Amino acid sequence: MDSLRETQKKYCSKAIIGAIFVGFFFILAGQKPVGKGLILGTVFSIVNFIIMGEMIPFRIGQSKNKTFFFSLISIFSRYILLAVPLIIAIKFDQYNLISVVFGIFMVQLFILADHLLRLITSIRRKQV
Repeated sequence: MDSLRETQKKYCSKAIIGAIFVGFFFILAGQKPVGKGLILGTVFSIVNFIIMGEMIPFRIGQSKNKTFFFSLISIFSRYILLAVPLIIAIKFDQYNLISVVFGIFMVQLFILADHLLRLITSIRRKQV
């Protein structure tokens, strides 16, 4: 469980820091809805990622039917959670819908970037 929390902390902190810097840049550039939308989407993405990690222990040691049912409820509840920033962006002009979508995928983008960076550095080390 400690490694799960470390992983969550690693990627979530990188995602929120990245979103804050990029969002702040957009706000300074006069694009407040874009910056605020990116930060809003990232916050909900982080909450989704943490909830996903917290639900893992509940599935271990359960029967197949309970695991399936619990997984289904978990997925639908997280979809509803991720729909909240989208609805906010649609309803309010303060948030840009496209930047909210990018924010929702911010944690996944940082996970992918981390793995690609590790792959590139390992390939370079083998070449040297």
